[in-house]
Parts: sequence; structure tokens; C-alpha cells
Amino acid sequence: MLKRLLALIPVGLTVLLSGQAVADVDMRSKPWQMWLQEPMSPTAVLVHDLNLYLLILETAIVIFVLALMGYILVRFNEKNNPVPSKVTHNTFLEVIWTALPILILVVVAVPSLKALYFSDKAPDAEMTLKVSGNQWYWTYEYPDHGGIEFDSIMLADDEIGKGQPRMLSVDNPLVLPANTKIRFLIASNDVIHNFAMPSLAIKVDATPGRVNEVWTEMSAVGNYYGMCSELCGVSHSGMPIHIKALSKADFAKWVVKAKEEFADNSSTDKSQPVRLANASAGLMN
Repeated sequence: MLKRLLALIPVGLTVLLSGQAVADVDMRSKPWQMWLQEPMSPTAVLVHDLNLYLLILETAIVIFVLALMGYILVRFNEKNNPVPSKVTHNTFLEVIWTALPILILVVVAVPSLKALYFSDKAPDAEMTLKVSGNQWYWTYEYPDHGGIEFDSIMLADDEIGKGQPRMLSVDNPLVLPANTKIRFLIASNDVIHNFAMPSLAIKVDATPGRVNEVWTEMSAVGNYYGMCSELCGVSHSGMPIHIKALSKADFAKWVVKAKEEFADNSSTDKSQPVRLANASAGLMN
């Protein structure tokens, strides 16, 4: 927990200084990363704290069991205990080893249910976003901002620019405001997909014929990367998610431009099969 809090100090300072971070965060897995990504939403903070809490609890249980086994090996070996006991029941011990696991489950259940309940419904969401999974790209719609709608397709290797991560960059990133409570309505147009963003603790199935709901509030501007986490076909690995978080003022400016840019998606739809084929070919090579 201390490591996570210390890591968030630079982000918190930059946000407090200006409402927009001086250096945008870049939330994605790093080479040889051993721990979870830094939590960048209230839900992610709860999940990270729960993960650390369970890790400490599990470590304590393992140490206790190993110590108990060591004691048994020393105390009851043939040399120290030449005449073994023939006792077959001990009421006190049977009560202990029945009650203790129940107590452990209660200790685990309370914070788990708290985190689950907190992440279930958006409290007074400031905006709503519709997410639709397709084979193999995402479609985003902004019902609160004039119905802006566009597809987000992974960039092929020859389309990637400087600084853009391979297999995580897309042609149209999902642009959202930071420090804003956002409700996601997630569904699918074909098979089951999964909308996953580790740094925000989002991992929700996109299911045909059903709308799943989740919410988030990004704590800093920058780039957030995730991907489809449900095996959905041959190009499953070609469904990255790129969220570009802006300050509220910059997001308002983007909305004005997006209404013009995505006013007519007919030209995008015509080129979509070609771009999908190019991206899939890049994965096969």
C-alpha cells in the first residue's frame, strides 16, 4: 500500500497544480513488471488495497501452516515420541479447525463485498458512454454529446507512429474527461468480448443481447491502455483499448471537433474491411 501511495504522489501533485497533469500518465504494463498497474480510479484503489490485504493474509496462513508442520515433525517424530498416542478425537481441536476457516472466509468476504458493491453502480454519473464489441474492433457512442459515434481499430505495424505502442495503438482512441464519473454501457454485436482496463480495475464482458454496466473516474489525464480479455476469434489479439483522458476543458473542445469529424461515418465504413484485413495480416506475420 505504501508503494502505491508513494507512486501516486507525483500524479496527485501535478493534478493539484493545474487541473491537467504537466506530464500525462501512460498506463500500460511495463517490461518485467511484477506488480499490478498503478490504480487510477476509486475502484482500482479498492481493488489494489484488497489484493494487498489478501496477499498479507495468505502469507500469514502459509507461515502458520509451515510452522505447525515443522512443530509436528519435531515434536511427534519416532525419536521424541517412541510411544504414540492412541487418542482419536479432540473436541477442542475439531471446533478450532472448523471455526477458524469460517472466520477467515468472513474476514475475506467483508472487504470483497464492499469493493464489489462500490464498483457495481455509478453514483450520480456525469456522463454515459456506450461500448459495443465487434469482430475485431470497438465501437464507441456518446449519447450525452450529440450521439457522436465511431469505430476504434488497431493500427497495423506500418501505421504506428513514434511513441505509439505496438498492438495497443488505435486509429480513433476513446476520448474521455478525467476527474469525471463516467457510466459505461457495454454490449456486443456478435460474440462475447471483454472490455478490460487494468489501471481502472475494469473487466466486464460485452455480451450479445445484454447490456452490462460499470463506472470509473480517471484521476489524471493521459493515456490508458487495455484490450479485449475474452477469446473472441482469430483476431482476438487485435482488439486493444486506448482511452485518452483529457481535462474537462480540453474534452469540451474535442467534442466540438468530433461532432464535425464523425458527422458522417460512411467513408470510414468503406475502408474498415481493408484496415481490419491489414491489421489481421500484421498479426499473422
